[in-house]
Amino acid sequence: MAMGMYPVGDEPILFQIGDIAVTNSWVIVPHGRFPLRGTVWNVQDSTQVTEGIPPVAIVLTIIFVWFCLLGLLFLLMKERKYSGFVAVTVTGPGFHHMVQLPPGPQSGGWATQMVAQARSMAAVAPPL
Repeated sequence: MAMGMYPVGDEPILFQIGDIAVTNSWVIVPHGRFPLRGTVWNVQDSTQVTEGIPPVAIVLTIIFVWFCLLGLLFLLMKERKYSGFVAVTVTGPGFHHMVQLPPGPQSGGWATQMVAQARSMAAVAPPL
């Protein structure tokens, strides 16, 4: 945990999304602590996936095609590359904070699930 992101009173931190921590009543961000009630949460998945033949497969194909035609099977190898980011934004009375998470095969789904949990907690959070 970063400095200043400690539990509030006897409320433990239930989960974190990047540098955003959530308790039963509070949202804790690097620039302060704010009530959870009335917060608006958004998630934007800007992940891009590209798939291609890795260079090692081309080299192995060139080497082994001379020995047997089975070397052409190396061209069936595929490589996935993830680029972009997943952005999670929380806005409330007096603050706005965004965190960018690295792309990956499961990061968008995980962030969406965490934001859904934060939204449901914000809906039932006690007024402070």
